[in-house]
Amino acid sequence: MQKLFISLLLLCASAVSFAQPLPNKIPIDPHRWYQLNNCSRGLDDLFDGNLYANANTGFGKMFNNFDAYYPLLDGEQMVIDSIRFFDWQSTMSDYPVTISVITSDWKRIEIAKFTGAQYNVWVGPHNEQNLFAVDSVIPNVRYIVLNAWYQYPAEMELYGSYTPPPVTPVITKQVPLKNFFGVNAFEWDFINGVTGQLDNTKVNAMKGFAGLRHYMDWEKLESVEGKYTFNPVHSGGWNYDTIYATCKANGIEVLADLKTLPNWMLNTYPDNQRDAENVPVRYGKDFSDPNSYIEQAKVAFQYAARYGNNPNVDTSLVSVDASQRWTGDQINKKRVGLNYVKYIECDNERDKWWKGRKAYQTGREYAANLSTFYDGNKNTMGPAVGVKNADSSMQVVMSGVALATPDFLKGMIDWCKEFRGYKPDGSVNFCWDVINYHFISNDTRTSQNGYPTRGVAPEVGNGDSTAYSFLLAAHQFAADMPVWITETGYDDTASPYKAIPIGDKTAALTKADWTLRTSLMYARRGIQKVFFYELTDNNPGGTGQFATCGLLYQDRTRKPSGNFVYQTLKTFGEYTYKETLNNDPIVDRYEWNGYSMYAVMIGDEKGRTGTCTIDLGDAIAATIYTPTPTGDMMATQTVNTVNGQLTITATETPVFVVPVSGNYVMRLR
Repeated sequence: MQKLFISLLLLCASAVSFAQPLPNKIPIDPHRWYQLNNCSRGLDDLFDGNLYANANTGFGKMFNNFDAYYPLLDGEQMVIDSIRFFDWQSTMSDYPVTISVITSDWKRIEIAKFTGAQYNVWVGPHNEQNLFAVDSVIPNVRYIVLNAWYQYPAEMELYGSYTPPPVTPVITKQVPLKNFFGVNAFEWDFINGVTGQLDNTKVNAMKGFAGLRHYMDWEKLESVEGKYTFNPVHSGGWNYDTIYATCKANGIEVLADLKTLPNWMLNTYPDNQRDAENVPVRYGKDFSDPNSYIEQAKVAFQYAARYGNNPNVDTSLVSVDASQRWTGDQINKKRVGLNYVKYIECDNERDKWWKGRKAYQTGREYAANLSTFYDGNKNTMGPAVGVKNADSSMQVVMSGVALATPDFLKGMIDWCKEFRGYKPDGSVNFCWDVINYHFISNDTRTSQNGYPTRGVAPEVGNGDSTAYSFLLAAHQFAADMPVWITETGYDDTASPYKAIPIGDKTAALTKADWTLRTSLMYARRGIQKVFFYELTDNNPGGTGQFATCGLLYQDRTRKPSGNFVYQTLKTFGEYTYKETLNNDPIVDRYEWNGYSMYAVMIGDEKGRTGTCTIDLGDAIAATIYTPTPTGDMMATQTVNTVNGQLTITATETPVFVVPVSGNYVMRLR
């Protein structure tokens, strides 16, 4: 026993002696790493200073072997002359971790390999104690790349010369509150399925939202390869011209989400691999080759030519299927530049890890897809391929990712740097215009991953920090490109994403609070658009995830959450977030045409209240607007101020305060 104790002491002493840092340690931001895999955890553990816990990036990964990238920022420089790893547990000689650098001319050079052959010591690039120098010093480092199989060392440190990047603030564009009240819906949410005509009840219900994310199956537009239909589509008979014209007339901005495979493409797959949500290529095509996606980019051109804002599209490039399905059926006709649709999304959740490799793209593969969809891979595929070749003003929105981390996005960005290069002004030649992700706030803090048991209030989950991580990535790598969230929401019934009763509030009332506060939180953070999932329930009364996320009942009357959205949109939709004056209770100031409005709430899920005082300047009174679970209008109460000061008790239901002065009149939309 005494010998064992002495041996342990020697091991600990050895570890401590080798743990002394070398000169000129290079700082590493662990959050900047991105992994080309569906990893549920990042590489933070590799740089946390804990020598006795190996880094773990999660389980159930799509790929056994994959890369993780560390991109350098503009103005940042490093020259690595030494590297060391702390070897704690596990030997991985047959499955080593390799460390490479990618230079400014895209050469990938290996500088170290970790095998885990030692124990409880610091080792260098060749797994030898005390020998930390790399064989050759590489200048012009653009990326560090870790290639791993199943495990990492406990710690990793780099040494050499380092120049930090300039620090600049994240830029967010202020947008009207109405931008945060979009909804996901389908063509049958406008059209009567029996008559084929607009349904006034359905259209009136849609007027309660400022944006439509239209789930649009490719099969609708091209049920026969090369034959395009729109009004009516030959799969289902829906009249898209009519739907989009109705949206435009009612101020509902359309995001068309072109998704799923048409049957003629799906039939190229073996029977046991047919899933409409497969990657949009013919069976056997290379996911990393832009040419594999040309069919999808052709239908995108036709769609953008018709519904975009370019009346000068060459009509010889435009095609419709003019065949008549039956006597009296409407015939499709060529139309261009209708100016109905400004935004188009390339597919939906292209990181579908739960459906296997046939439905999963890495960020770099999806960028190859987007490059074709966007402009025919920089106009190399012919004149009638890609959205921008039909309408250069139409904005391409990246597919909303299900795994709510910027990893997928960063892979897309770096593919563009390597294969699309840079514009004359030095900016990256990106192949999308809007960043997009999905986030469902729940008690695992992982959105659509892990094993949640219920939804949580938006401020209690990590929705705000996740939003910031995307905004930061946009700032650091994508010129502050706009960031949207196109799926968020809560279930009504017993699902992993359910709202819960709080105090004397039912789950439906809690959902109303959380839904409205979701919009207000993202407006506060700097997101530019939000679309709720979804208009009506997928499975009314069901207990599965996303079964009862609807904001409306099946008869198109509004749930309490739908009423909160409707009332806020109609009353304050034009107001824009300006600043947060207090954090608990939350007091946000909005502005419209020089007039202020204050949104006041408790960001919690405990049923608590709080008191705050707002300085309303020369206001003699204030009108307090409180959303109600029924009806079209908020409840109002006018109270006097004391020397312009208003003291108000805040609850978890947001209220809106409008000052009243001698020369102030509340102005509604």
